[in-house]
Amino acid sequence: MNIFRRTGTATRRPGENKGSTGLSNGLSTNARERLPRDVYVLGIISFFVMVGFGVVVPVLPVFVRSFNVGYLEVGAVLSAFALMRLVASPFCGRMIDWAGERLVLAAGIGIVAVSSGLVGLAANYPQLLILRGVGGIGSAMFTVSAMTLLLGSTSPTLRARAIGFYQGGFLLGGMAGPAIGGLLATISLTAPFFFYAGTLAVAGVIGLAMLRRPQRGGATLPHAATPAIPFQQVLTDPRYRAACLANFAQGWTSFGVRNALIPILIVEVLNGRTAWTGIAFAVAAVAQTLALAPAARFIDTVGRKQAIIGSYAVAAIIIVAVPFAPDIYILTGLLCVYGVASAFMGTAPAAAVGDAAGSRSGRPVAVFSMFSDVGAIVGPLAAGVLLDVASFPAAFALGAVFFVATSLYALRMPGGVPRAALSPTAAPAD
Repeated sequence: MNIFRRTGTATRRPGENKGSTGLSNGLSTNARERLPRDVYVLGIISFFVMVGFGVVVPVLPVFVRSFNVGYLEVGAVLSAFALMRLVASPFCGRMIDWAGERLVLAAGIGIVAVSSGLVGLAANYPQLLILRGVGGIGSAMFTVSAMTLLLGSTSPTLRARAIGFYQGGFLLGGMAGPAIGGLLATISLTAPFFFYAGTLAVAGVIGLAMLRRPQRGGATLPHAATPAIPFQQVLTDPRYRAACLANFAQGWTSFGVRNALIPILIVEVLNGRTAWTGIAFAVAAVAQTLALAPAARFIDTVGRKQAIIGSYAVAAIIIVAVPFAPDIYILTGLLCVYGVASAFMGTAPAAAVGDAAGSRSGRPVAVFSMFSDVGAIVGPLAAGVLLDVASFPAAFALGAVFFVATSLYALRMPGGVPRAALSPTAAPAD
């Protein structure tokens, strides 16, 4: 795929020998540098994971209600997954140091697979709640290990394109999943959970069979011998701080407020059908998927800083405009623009984490992931309170505040593009 090839060579810094590449880690500066095999494997894994997840999402609330519980209990099942992801994330970095990314990834997928299959066999609500929480632990293990492997196996000049390819698998799976879930739900409310367990089993087998096997010390990264950057040093890096703030804003608004309030907005304000929500989100997902490759190339060739400042500013404007949309067509158009911005928003911060933390980034990635989880847990609750005491515009505007804050803080990031010839902690000056 030519869109994932880097053109040009690394710029030689003052004082470098002409015959030296300046690369201590063996990364190629060849004009035809390509994504490592692990990136393609992770993209395939993400597709299978998200197909199954997309199958379960539309069915899960209805299945929970079949146990004769209220809406609070439905929300608790949804929150249990995110809460246990948050609780488990701090331990994922240590697990990666001990067992390596490949095994932690496969184990995490296995935990989600088994717990999801058992959800279909749950005899009562407490069992269902516990099993979904266990699934959240496995999800954290998979997410952190996959992103650590992704960031550590690619050159800084290809990092955003690797992340874009990985996220493309999620988006494609997310578009296919709900359609399959609708068909399976006509057979049985439990069938989607068994299907999910099956797609996860396939993903886990692919990971074990095709991802790079551990080297000495248990690490699967090609740069395992590179000394880890102290986490305290990573925390002081403006690139990492901006990325964490960005991930919190994404969790709060994109994963929380948008998903929680737009379905209500469509039904109660625009007087539309519930199906309109799925159509609008699907069209926006297509726009985001189409934008991923050019967004990733921009981030790798122009810079993380510019991408974060621009995309989060655009997203702030769009999210403020959403509650004022007069009809479903305008709303869908706004969501498409938001989807294009999301292609930058989901890629640039993760690439910035890799730039700040280097190849051995298990703990920084885990903390980065936690910011999104916190936003996704607190955001919908705060938006619901604002919706009760104020209005839709107020609820959406609060999410926009975090987007604006991210854009402003990103001004502190170093400009330019990380070069393969630079160390992970070095960055061009403004």
